[in-house]
Amino acid sequence: MTYSEITYEEDGPIGTITLNRPDNGNMFTETMCHEIRDCIEGMRRETRTRVLVITGAGDRFFCIGGQKDGMEDTMLYAGVLPTLEMYEAIDKLQKPVIASVNGYAVGGGNVLQVVCDLTIAKESAVFRQVGPMMGSFDAGYGTWYLEDLVGKKRAKEIWYTNPKMSAAEAREIGMINRVVPDAELKEKTREYALEVADRGSFALASIKGAFNARHGGVGGLSRVTHDLLLRQNLKSEESKELSASFREKRKPDPSTFGH
Repeated sequence: MTYSEITYEEDGPIGTITLNRPDNGNMFTETMCHEIRDCIEGMRRETRTRVLVITGAGDRFFCIGGQKDGMEDTMLYAGVLPTLEMYEAIDKLQKPVIASVNGYAVGGGNVLQVVCDLTIAKESAVFRQVGPMMGSFDAGYGTWYLEDLVGKKRAKEIWYTNPKMSAAEAREIGMINRVVPDAELKEKTREYALEVADRGSFALASIKGAFNARHGGVGGLSRVTHDLLLRQNLKSEESKELSASFREKRKPDPSTFGH
């Protein structure tokens, strides 16, 4: 599939989405949000990749939020950037997602890296939430997930006072995982992704589902149970025997239970 505002490439078990609007701060548009969602949906249906990396084009911006140019001028949903679809796709993807922050992560761009499972950033990266300064806010993924990472008091301070944070400061408060020299970001991101990819895919998918179940409501809980049912239970001797006995209209053999 070809895209107009992102690029996608694969390197062994690593898939990489690059936000490709460097002249506009790699800002989200309606098109970009849908392209990211569609690309992730494609990754759900293949087994070539085991980790997704999301980064920005150029060396100045990861992403500085959203841009509504060209959207319908309405207060209804058609006039709202489809960022939630993008965040939901990241959350539901059974593969770990790593944000590789190559510059400014501001507004929705910071929320994007917060939603990713892991974040690695170059030393000169800058993180900031600016919504209330502009009369805007993200009272969903941007607050809930941030509170999970840094705690309620600090999350409120970030949203209420909108401080600029260096990569070192973001790591110190637990908002990101790793900080590397600017020139080594690409190399270190690849090493990080391969480190994760070496783990068991089923185990990682189950762990991610378990983390998401706490805040995903019925959808999050269903993801855990659905995946365990499909991947483990239906392959068990117990499940096979119960299915066979039902088809054959006989009592099941209890010696298979637990196997």
